[in-house]
Amino acid sequence: VQLYYIQLFRLLEPTRGSKLFNMTRKVDLNRLGIVSFNKQYKWRRAMTNNKEKRIGILTGGGDVPGLNPALRAIKIRSRGEGYQLIGIRRGWAGLVDLIRDKDADNSKNYEFISEEVMNRAGRTGGTYLHSSRTNPSKIKKSEVPPMYQDKYHDDINDLTPEILKNIDFLGLDYLIAIGGDDTLSYAVRLFREGVKVLGIPKTMDNDVPGTDYCIGFSTCVTRTISLTNNLRTIAGSHERLLILEVFGRYAGFTALLPTMAGAANRCVIPEYKFNIDRLTELMLFDRDCNPSCYSVALVSEGAMFAGGEMIYANMETDSYGHAKLGGIGELVAAAVKDISPRFNNGKKVSVVEQKLGYMVRGGEPGAIDSIVPMAFGNLALDLILKGIHGRLVVLKDGRYDNVSLDIVTSTNKVVDVEQFYDTDRYRPKYENFEMKPLFIMTSEK
Repeated sequence: VQLYYIQLFRLLEPTRGSKLFNMTRKVDLNRLGIVSFNKQYKWRRAMTNNKEKRIGILTGGGDVPGLNPALRAIKIRSRGEGYQLIGIRRGWAGLVDLIRDKDADNSKNYEFISEEVMNRAGRTGGTYLHSSRTNPSKIKKSEVPPMYQDKYHDDINDLTPEILKNIDFLGLDYLIAIGGDDTLSYAVRLFREGVKVLGIPKTMDNDVPGTDYCIGFSTCVTRTISLTNNLRTIAGSHERLLILEVFGRYAGFTALLPTMAGAANRCVIPEYKFNIDRLTELMLFDRDCNPSCYSVALVSEGAMFAGGEMIYANMETDSYGHAKLGGIGELVAAAVKDISPRFNNGKKVSVVEQKLGYMVRGGEPGAIDSIVPMAFGNLALDLILKGIHGRLVVLKDGRYDNVSLDIVTSTNKVVDVEQFYDTDRYRPKYENFEMKPLFIMTSEK
């Protein structure tokens, strides 16, 4: 009854003089457990004798469109179920830097998330809580917070014991981690340490194991198609080749899906090392067949030349051991231009080269990345209400479900080359679509 009246009056917001307002004057507020009606006549839940339960939530790794809709969904649902929602700022870094002192200023490390703020932020891209690639189990000596420097002074330090104390300090009953396989791998560590943790998959590469879909993937594919179509007018005007570098460290979904949708003629992916001569031959063939005399290829950032390895922008690694990829698109463009005379009657063909990068990461989420995060957030709350933890919420075979969280550290999710990629023609296989999931080659079956 209490929840019914709270939801009713929040929706209707009666004004003075109305019949509904007069009716509310006769309601026994004490029996309903409601303390007051504030100046805007919005109901608030009364504090009960029992300690209000708390859920912590964080976003880690790269930002993607769809994170804020997930945060909003969790906030709305958690409020209705009687939980406080505490946002951990900057991913795991907020728990690393937290000061266990009730009088300390921890505003940069956590906050009590308000519904008013999330209703505004929920329509936007990025993450309201900010993010980082911090790995608490591998903190460099120079990055150890001042309060721990007497205790942790190795070159690389595991601050997990402090993280566990900080979780207790915040009084968290559950912790929800939204991230890719790196962020979620540390969530697995905490689960094994006894923390009640749940995971929500997020990554533009769509390579978190156990789920067909990760938050951010649909918007990434949509933006890639849109930007490619914008750039093709340049290639067509000047009869050039267009080579675009896209995301995809270990998995080529972000190159394969846009190509399948018609954004490009060819694509090269991390799962199969490509022959540059063959790619050039195919692109010149496509150019000759096109009345506008151009062709397009998408190159995953993790793609590799035959006999070569991944190309890095620099060798500095993050706390998960990853160096920043970048530059393969530029190298492919230069090589294709040099080789082009062999397949164009001795004449070089100019190449337009562009790294799409952050242009597909920024901005508001698309429809799917607004709906799926909402469902994922509610799935996480469903599990919490059942007292279940150590799970990853997923979308599998078109249905929402959950799987064991440790799947993110027990296997890898990459393109099934034999089933979905033509290794001679460097393009997707356009066949056997029956009973495939929505994004076709994203199932691990």
